[in-house]
Amino acid sequence: MTDPVRHLLLVLGDQLDADSTLLQQADSQQDRVWMAEVAQEATHVWSHKARITLFLAAMRHFREAIAAQGFAATYHTLESHRKTRLGELLDQDLKQLRPAAVHLVLPGDYRVYQEIREVCEAAGVPLELLTDAHFIDSPEGFADWARGRKQLRLEYYYRVLRRRTGLLMEQDQPAGDKWNFDGDNRKTFGREGPGMLPAPLAFSPDRSTSEVMALVEQRFADHPGDLASFDWPVTREQALEALDDFIRHRLPAFGPYQDALWQDEPWLYHSRLSAALNLKLLSPMEVCRAAEAAWREGQAPLQSVEGFIRQILGWREYVRGLYWYRMPDYLDGNALAAPHDLPAFYWTGETDMHCLAQAIGQTLEYGYAHHIQRLMVTGLYALLFGVRPRAVHEWYLAVYVDAVEWVEAPNTIGMSQFGDGGLMASKPYCATGKYIQRMSNYCGDCRYSPQQRVGDEACPFTTLYWDFLHRNRERLERIPRMNMQLRNLQRIDEAEMRSITATAREHRKRVG
Repeated sequence: MTDPVRHLLLVLGDQLDADSTLLQQADSQQDRVWMAEVAQEATHVWSHKARITLFLAAMRHFREAIAAQGFAATYHTLESHRKTRLGELLDQDLKQLRPAAVHLVLPGDYRVYQEIREVCEAAGVPLELLTDAHFIDSPEGFADWARGRKQLRLEYYYRVLRRRTGLLMEQDQPAGDKWNFDGDNRKTFGREGPGMLPAPLAFSPDRSTSEVMALVEQRFADHPGDLASFDWPVTREQALEALDDFIRHRLPAFGPYQDALWQDEPWLYHSRLSAALNLKLLSPMEVCRAAEAAWREGQAPLQSVEGFIRQILGWREYVRGLYWYRMPDYLDGNALAAPHDLPAFYWTGETDMHCLAQAIGQTLEYGYAHHIQRLMVTGLYALLFGVRPRAVHEWYLAVYVDAVEWVEAPNTIGMSQFGDGGLMASKPYCATGKYIQRMSNYCGDCRYSPQQRVGDEACPFTTLYWDFLHRNRERLERIPRMNMQLRNLQRIDEAEMRSITATAREHRKRVG
């Protein structure tokens, strides 16, 4: 047996924060870091190869970083053991290392937290949960704000955090005398398109990352996705370079065009920072402060900076609070009683609907799609089709490199699929194909017409939209913001409605 350690410091794959409370409160002479790569984290959903690679490569680089700080570590690589689950390895090492206690920052996945807690309890080792200094608010802080509210709207929570942090505040008032600039941030590129776009900074895989890529190709050969384009930041230093690149080259135009889509342009003016943030290679406050500084120094307009900060200070903190406030039941939310499985083409991109082929094809190539592609292309189609929200959630969790359950589940189940019945969103995000036509050039190369709701050329989004309203009418009548759309539904006569229903049924049969 080895000498016992004082505290075993569990570092999970999405906790690669050198400034973590876990490490800051530790004694490198008495405590030991514990990290493990296990197949379960790649297989509990059928994870994209790029997602698996990103997590493993970043973990291995972090191991090197903490070793340089003088921490001893027990690190299990995927090749070094035959265990499947994290808990199996932890149980084995608790018996061998005999720590006085296990220290852990709250995981980003309820399932993982429960597994660790049960293993420690069975081993008779105290588990101490430490404050996660990465986030601006805590689950307890969110719960205090949410308690007693019938609706948990982002806008009001966002204002609380703006005041608390002072971000984009002029004394006690929001900069520009507006809390958000949504009205200024919904522009399209027009027929001329986006023109020359600044390419985001790419990071060539080093030797360690290349070894992980080879391992993933061998061990997870049947998993979706491609690694040929893998260029994500996997270290703190690379993440800081990526942040600087975004602030300098894409933040100024981010706001107006954050909802726009364009064929064969996966990045546009988006930051590509969500993966680094969710691995905790970057802190949310340093990212927000960098964006705010760009505005104050005249390098980026307020509408772009506010729109970007709201995604981090607002949505990111909000969905984490909501996740822990409503877990574990949140994952089973299905307020619209959607009954269908996810269409198989979500795993291949093989569909004649051009917008979906673009968004899914890009997802499979890069492990990435920006928020409007997720919400108003792949998410919208699943909502209108009637896919079970949990099935949609598991796909998103599997295919995106930035997906950690605390951030992905509420965005998918609540915002995209309305599975929580309006706790998060005031209405379902439903639209016809005309929305995609207005915001993109996808429809120009598609055989379907967004204006048509029946017939061979009818856009499936448009057909399914009217079918969605019709079959959910009684549920939607209780939502005030759906009144106008339901009035438009009433203008469709019975004969055409039967034709729409039949067309939707045939479409589901064809792609199901």
